[in-house]
Amino acid sequence: MNLDPRTVSAAEFPDWLRAVDTGFLRASASVPGEEEIAVRLAHTDLDRVQGVFDGGRCVATFRSFAQELTVVGGATVPADAVSSVTVTPTHRRRGLLSRMMATDLAAAKERGDVVASLVAAEYPIYGRYGFGPAAWSTEWEIDVPRAGLDPRGRVPSEADGGRIELVDGADVRKLGPELHGRLAARQHGVVSRDERWWRRNTGEDAPAHDTWTEPFYAVYRSPGGEADGLIVYRADDHWGDRKQPLNTAKVVGMIATTPAAERALWQFVCSIDWITTVRSGYRAPDDLLPLLLPDPRAARVVTHTDWLWLRVLDVPRLLGTRTYATEGALVLDVRDATGLASGRFLLEVSPSGASCVPTPREADLTLDVAELGTLCLGDESPVRLAALGRLDEHRAGAAATADVLFRAPRRAWCPDVF
Repeated sequence: MNLDPRTVSAAEFPDWLRAVDTGFLRASASVPGEEEIAVRLAHTDLDRVQGVFDGGRCVATFRSFAQELTVVGGATVPADAVSSVTVTPTHRRRGLLSRMMATDLAAAKERGDVVASLVAAEYPIYGRYGFGPAAWSTEWEIDVPRAGLDPRGRVPSEADGGRIELVDGADVRKLGPELHGRLAARQHGVVSRDERWWRRNTGEDAPAHDTWTEPFYAVYRSPGGEADGLIVYRADDHWGDRKQPLNTAKVVGMIATTPAAERALWQFVCSIDWITTVRSGYRAPDDLLPLLLPDPRAARVVTHTDWLWLRVLDVPRLLGTRTYATEGALVLDVRDATGLASGRFLLEVSPSGASCVPTPREADLTLDVAELGTLCLGDESPVRLAALGRLDEHRAGAAATADVLFRAPRRAWCPDVF
């Protein structure tokens, strides 16, 4: 029986969507309605949608789409964003994902994409295909009464002459893209958002399988009136004995383009009447949040996990695009079983620029392409990888040199799941 992956036609797309829901254990594992199919199809490049069919039924799914990734220093590179990866439980261990992945990565290389990206639902899967975890994410839970904030104080933003105002989804669709662009210019690990992202995440074009609950939106404006930050949150309605409010605010997302905006928005959500607990949502591991509180121990980590995974496709363009804080040179021998990114490369860097070119010189370090994906955003230590046996040092001190060169001032962070 032929179980080869192939691109999906418009007529097969409804069954492909049903298979995606089945793979992600969604209750709506039936053929979606015509309206949802039409909306989804209008925003999907079927040339990048793969499926495997058995007896006319889709049993494996795979999709990719164009994306921009911010690297260290604020420049962007084209990425092949991988999503909707499923294999029906009845068809596991037949190599279906391996074949779909090989097809997609080869096409991405041909297009000129510098990396492939994904957010992994399960850790052990994607290292087999050359992906490495490049950015992590942390979520905090804040015990507001313990935090030490003065509930009698002024609105937090007023201290610096700024202000916070509540807005609606339509305002966010106008303000959000520009704010996100400013964030992407300063935060490596951020990925691009298209117009549909903003519609979908403000309820205008929410997926049918989601039950949309309108959140609260608050914008921070600087003393000059410029929108410098946005926080999105929802709140529950929980009261304890004796009519004591014990409500939790759950932050859906926050964009802050200045430290002042970040401080003001966190202090704002922690100062809302009746809110005794704040869940931060998934933030950078070095977020300012805990240390903003008079008692940082009021914020406890509830989740710390790998988030954005990268698969390097073009070593010279990736390493030559990001910035470096110091001068140095390394010869990297990159191993890639598929041949997509393998080679020996001379990396020469300084604060004024970088060059990465193929070279016949002896290698300083040998590493798998997955380890290069882990290192490229500066969020992991080559010295630690060497200690773990995940890269080989051929020149004494080469791992320490790489540690200095690849390091970034702040942790990588990707705000999105896709």
